[in-house]
Amino acid sequence: MILEFLIIIVYSTALILIFMYALAQLNLLLNYLSAKKNSCNSPKFDLSNPNETPKVTVQLPVFNELYVMERLLDNIVELDYPKDKLEIQVLDDSTDESVDSTATQIKSLQKKGIDICHIRRKNRTGFKAGALKEGLEIAKGEFIAIFDADFLPGKDWLKRTIPFFKDAKIGVVQTRWSHINRDYSILTRVQAFALDAHFTLEQVGRNSKGHFMNFNGTAGIWRKKCIIDSGNWEGDTLTEDLDLSYRAQLKDWKFKYLENVETPSELPVVISAARSQQFRWNKGGAENFRKMIGRVFASKNLSLKTKLHGMLHLLNSTMFLNILIVAILSIPMLYIKNEYYHLRTYFYIMSFFVISTLIFFICYWYMYKKSHGNTFKDFVQYSILFFTFFAIAMGFSLHNSIAVIEGHIGKRSEFVRTPKFNISSITDSWKENKYIKRKPSLNIILEGLLMIYFAFGMYSAFIVGDQGGDFGLFPFHLMLFAGFGYVFFNSIKRRT
Repeated sequence: MILEFLIIIVYSTALILIFMYALAQLNLLLNYLSAKKNSCNSPKFDLSNPNETPKVTVQLPVFNELYVMERLLDNIVELDYPKDKLEIQVLDDSTDESVDSTATQIKSLQKKGIDICHIRRKNRTGFKAGALKEGLEIAKGEFIAIFDADFLPGKDWLKRTIPFFKDAKIGVVQTRWSHINRDYSILTRVQAFALDAHFTLEQVGRNSKGHFMNFNGTAGIWRKKCIIDSGNWEGDTLTEDLDLSYRAQLKDWKFKYLENVETPSELPVVISAARSQQFRWNKGGAENFRKMIGRVFASKNLSLKTKLHGMLHLLNSTMFLNILIVAILSIPMLYIKNEYYHLRTYFYIMSFFVISTLIFFICYWYMYKKSHGNTFKDFVQYSILFFTFFAIAMGFSLHNSIAVIEGHIGKRSEFVRTPKFNISSITDSWKENKYIKRKPSLNIILEGLLMIYFAFGMYSAFIVGDQGGDFGLFPFHLMLFAGFGYVFFNSIKRRT
């Protein structure tokens, strides 16, 4: 009974932590809805007045971006901003043939009178953070706009963002990501679904109440003074953007989030690229929890509510570990439930935590209907997409949990870039992309075994107990089976 007791304790703890996170999401939804009722009265620069038009440096940190560099530079030079007030830095750490083609294109743009420079480092010390820091040392601009290689800001992007810096307390202006290839596949649709929720519910919900929000690494602008005052870029975590965001807000800098300003981007279309991106984001989140949580709770300028939201924000990625724990232990729990009848009351109480899924369903629906519609057909399409997203997210839980554990124990690893593809329609192909990793990892085999394990969980529903089975967890195990199956088979297929 000792083992059963330990399983019950760990399972219950993970469920309660997921429920707390769900309640935080519900609170962010309430914040979001109240924020929509408030008008924006922020002071703004008058960019029609040359005396109020500040100098801007656009930084483009790139590494081996052969397929998207030409598109990126062609897009950035179209930004509608006074040429004498705009500088472009290409922070190029590349080690492949893209270096030469990029240099050629930059020279051509320089001949046209564009203030653009090609900055090369001898090594990748600090990875992206190191490149941004080195570029900052010679940046001419008072404000620093940053775009990753797969982002395509509109011509009026600077004119819609820079004006908000008239408020001297604003350190960052962040815009919302949109996706040029969201309908390319199931994988891109679920990625877009998750990111849409982040860039509406979470960013607005946090920013509107003065809670910690984060610069998303791209499609935003920093005040140069804010970066320096906050300690500059540091490369000791894999998410340098989250790290500097927290240090800046602990120094009382304000962040401005613009939900209505979209910056188009390209989603990873192959699962190996999505895996590398997810690993970096989730491990970086755990690393920042280790680095920042003490500073957050030690701050005397923050309310308890802001500290709690900050803690849960930094623990975002750790929810994958809790999900994995609940998933794996759910099958032993199914047998315990039908073996120890005196624990039935406990199981009735624990069934309450299914409300966590309902909370997520409601929160994401509010975000979805805002952009897609509110008809019955829209609701049906949303429901299908939500449970598809939920299943695939759970299928990533092993991969992401390993990242989280590494982050929490302080295991260091390199910054692995996400391969870019220059794909926007279903007719575009990724198969010749030279940056895709072909070697399978042990994690993929484990995901295949977990698929079989949850198939056993579905089978168990028919045989446990003496009352003709127990199907309470069958839908959960079905989604886990489908999610791990999707991740496993696609990971194998994309590596052949």
